[in-house]
Amino acid sequence: MSVCLSECLLTVFLSLSLVTSASISCSVSSLPLSLTVKFVNCGQGGLVQFECSNPSDFRIEADGVVYALRPFTVSTLRAVPLVIVARDETNQPEPTGTSNTSAHILSPFHSLLSLSNLKRMKRDWVIPPINVPENSRGEFPQDLVRIRSDNDKNRSLRYSVTGPGADQPPTGIFIIHPISGELSVMKPLDREHISNFHLRAHAVDLNGNQVESPIDIVINVIDMNDNRPEFIHQIWNGTIPEGSKPGTFVMTVTSVDKDDPKTANGMLRYKIVSQNPESPTSNMFTINNKTGGIITVAAGLDREKVPQYTLIIQATDMEGNPMYGLSNTATAVIKVTDINDNPPEFTAETFFGEVPENRVNVIVANLTVTDKDQPNTPAWNTVYKITGGDPTGRFSVPTDPTTNEGLVTVVKPIDYEISRTYVLTVVAVNEVSLARGIHSPRQSTATVSIRVIDVNESPNFEPNPKLIKLEEGMQPESALTTFTAQDPDRFMQQTIRYTRLSDPANWLRIDPNTGHITTIAVLDRESPYVKDNMYSATFLASDSGIPPASGTGTLQIFLLDINDNAPHVYPQETEMCEKPEPNGFNITALDGDLSPNAGPFAFELANRPSDIQRNWTITRLSGDFAQLSLKIGFLESGIYEIPIIITDSGNLPMSNTSYLRVKVCQCDHNGDCTDQQHIVAAGLGTGAIIAILLCIIILLILVLLFVVWMKRRDKERQAKQLLIDPEDDVRDNILKYDEEGGGEEDQDYDLSQLQQPDTIEPDAIKPVGIRRMDERPLHPEPQYPIRSAAPHPGDIGDFINEGLKAADNDPTAPPYDSLLVFDYEGSGSTAGSLSSLNSSSSGGDQDYDYLNDWGPRFRKLADMYGGSDD
Repeated sequence: MSVCLSECLLTVFLSLSLVTSASISCSVSSLPLSLTVKFVNCGQGGLVQFECSNPSDFRIEADGVVYALRPFTVSTLRAVPLVIVARDETNQPEPTGTSNTSAHILSPFHSLLSLSNLKRMKRDWVIPPINVPENSRGEFPQDLVRIRSDNDKNRSLRYSVTGPGADQPPTGIFIIHPISGELSVMKPLDREHISNFHLRAHAVDLNGNQVESPIDIVINVIDMNDNRPEFIHQIWNGTIPEGSKPGTFVMTVTSVDKDDPKTANGMLRYKIVSQNPESPTSNMFTINNKTGGIITVAAGLDREKVPQYTLIIQATDMEGNPMYGLSNTATAVIKVTDINDNPPEFTAETFFGEVPENRVNVIVANLTVTDKDQPNTPAWNTVYKITGGDPTGRFSVPTDPTTNEGLVTVVKPIDYEISRTYVLTVVAVNEVSLARGIHSPRQSTATVSIRVIDVNESPNFEPNPKLIKLEEGMQPESALTTFTAQDPDRFMQQTIRYTRLSDPANWLRIDPNTGHITTIAVLDRESPYVKDNMYSATFLASDSGIPPASGTGTLQIFLLDINDNAPHVYPQETEMCEKPEPNGFNITALDGDLSPNAGPFAFELANRPSDIQRNWTITRLSGDFAQLSLKIGFLESGIYEIPIIITDSGNLPMSNTSYLRVKVCQCDHNGDCTDQQHIVAAGLGTGAIIAILLCIIILLILVLLFVVWMKRRDKERQAKQLLIDPEDDVRDNILKYDEEGGGEEDQDYDLSQLQQPDTIEPDAIKPVGIRRMDERPLHPEPQYPIRSAAPHPGDIGDFINEGLKAADNDPTAPPYDSLLVFDYEGSGSTAGSLSSLNSSSSGGDQDYDYLNDWGPRFRKLADMYGGSDD
C-alpha cells in the first residue's frame, strides 16, 4: 500500500496478512506473526524510527521487521488495530493523527485500515510470505491464510490458486476454499525436497470475470532438524612425517547436513571421540570444530614405535549441542611416514673374506647392516663407501637391492706376490641424508680383512710380442734369438719348458730348456706366410706346477729384403699381325724383391737363335719398361718364342732370360686376327683342357650306360620268350576238355587210363601182364626244380637247364622216338583216321613260318612245316 503525506511516501508490507489499499484481511492460525515495514522517504533523507502500538505482543526492529512475542490463535486475537508509527528526525509526532503516518492491521478475520488525512492513490493486493514448518504432524487440511477482496461486499466472488503444489506437480499440496478464500495445506512438507512454493491467488465473479489482479503468494518451508550429518567418506586417510612439530596440519574431514545451513539445524561441529593407540599421549591430535581440520598438538611421533593412528571423528549439528543435536561418526586413519632418523649400523665390527689372486668380479665378503627405517625406501637403502685400505681401487662394494647387504667385490686383479692381505675401511650411509639433528654412530663404520690366496700363475713372456729384424736368406741352424718367459710365482720353485705352438712355414726351433730359437729352413721374405715383411711364430711356456700353467709368446721376425729373385718379362705372351702397324709393343719386368733390388731393369735380346736379333729389336723406354719392335715388314703367322735377358739393379745384380711368346696372325683392317691359325696359336689353358676332358669322360660314361641298358633289355626280352604264361603251363594247371567218347563200335574203353598219373592204382594191386607198353613205369618221382611265382629274368636260363637235366635223368619219361600205342576205336568210326597228320600234302599251301616266332617249343614244327621242300 502506498500513501503520500506532505512530501513523504510511506509503504507498509505485512507478512502473513493480506493488505490492500481499501481493506486488509489476514488469518493466522497458531503461527507466529512476522511483519516487515519499510519506509521510503520522499528524498529528504534522515533516520526513520518505528513504534508499535502493542509492545507487549509485538516488537518492531529498526529495520522494520515486526516479531510476535507470543503465540497467537484465532480465539486470542481481538479486533484491535496494531498501529505502526514511522517518523524521522524532522517529523515529530503529534497527539492525534495530523502529520503522523500510520498503518492499522486488524485481526485475521476483520481488519480495517484507517489512515488520517490520507488520499487513496491505487487499489492493489499485497500479501506477505507465509512460513510453514516442515514435517508438521497436525491435522490436515491445515489452514494457512484467508484471502478476501473488498469487492465481495457487493457481489459474490470465487477464489482459486495456481502454481506448483496446487494445480502443477506436485499437485494436491495446497487448496483454497472457493467462497471463503481459506488457503490450506493438505500434507506435511519437506524442506529438503522443496524449500518454498510460489502460488498465485485469483478472484473472479460468478461469470468468471476477474475482479482483482492475481497476487503472488510465497510459502516458505521452515526447516526442522530432521537430518543427521553425513561424512563424505566413512574412512579418511592421511599421512604425517614422523617427528613433526605440534601444530602440523594432517588433513581435513568433511561432513554435510541436508538441513538449512543458515539455521542451527545445519550448523555442524566436529570433535575427536577417541585415538588408538594412546601413545605417547592420548591427545596427539586435535580437530577444528568448525572446519574439520586435524592438526598435531603433541610431539613424539615415531614411526618405528607407532606407525599408524586411528581417530574416531564425530560431527554434530545444532552447533554441537549434545542434547538437541544429531550426530554421526567417521574414521580417520593417519599413517606416520618415515624419515631418515635411523642410520644404518653394521652387525659386526670386522668382516673377513679371502680371494684367489688374479680373479676379478668375485664377491669376497657380505656386509650386513640393520636400519630401523621403513624397508625399501631411500631412508633404508644403504650405500657402502670404501674410505681406506684400497689406494689402487681394486675393490668395490655394491649393494644387494633385495637384502641391502654390501657385496665386497674384486674389480682389479690382485697379485699375491705384491700383497697377501688387504684391510678395508667401509662406511655405510643411506641414499638420503639423515634428518636434522641425527648423527652417524660408530656402528656405521666397519673393517673388512681380506686374505689373498696364492695360485699357480702362467709364465709371462717379456716382451710379448718380441720383434727382431733379420735379412732373408738366413741358412738353417742359424741362431736367431732367445725368447724366455718369467714365472710370477716367486715363492714356488718351478721350472719352465718351451715348445713351439705355431710356426706356419716350419722355419724355427726352440730349445725346451733355454728358449734359444734357431732356424731349420731358409727364411724367405717372398714366402706366402710372410705378410708385409713380417713373419709371426707362437711359442708356449709351461711350468712344473700342479696343475701346470702355461703362457704363450709371439715372436715377430721382420725380414729385410736381399736380391735373391731374378726378374722375368711381363706379359709373358702377346700377339701381333703379320704386317704390324705399329710394329712394336711395350713390355716390363716383374721382380719379387723390393727396391733397390728390383728396378730399374736392363733389357736386351739373346744372341741365340740368330734370327732373333735379325728380326727383332728392343729399346728401353724407362727404368721399368722397354719396347720390342719388328725389324722386318712381314712376319709369317705362327708362334715365336723370343728370349729376353733382364737384369735388376741389386747390389749384386741378378739376370734372367725370359721367353716372350709372340703369336703372329693374319689381321683384318681393324687389326684383329681372322685366320684359324690364330685360334690354334692361341691354345687352350689348363682349365679349359680339363673341362673338355671332363665333358668327354662324362659323354663316354653315358654311352656305356646306354649300351649296358640295351643289352640288359635284350636279355630280359629273350628271357620273357622262354617263360610260359602261368595259365598255359601244363605242369601247374590241369586242363579239362569235354569228353566226346569213341565211335559207335568203341564204347567199352577203360577211362581210368586217362586219369592223372597220381590217381593210378599202385603196382601191387594191378595184375602183371596187363600194363601197357607206353605206360609210365612205377619209379620214384624225379625232383624237378620248383619255379618261383615271379622269377627274376636272369634266373630263367638256370631254371631251364636244371629242368632239362631232371628230364634227362627221369627214367619214367618216354623218349621222343618211342612208339605210342592208342586203343583201337573200332571199325566204322565217324571220327576218321588220324593218319592225315603225317601227310605233307594236306595244307601244303598254308604258311607256317609264324611258328618260328612262337619260341623253342614250336621250333620242331617250324622246321617240319615252315621250311623248304627239302
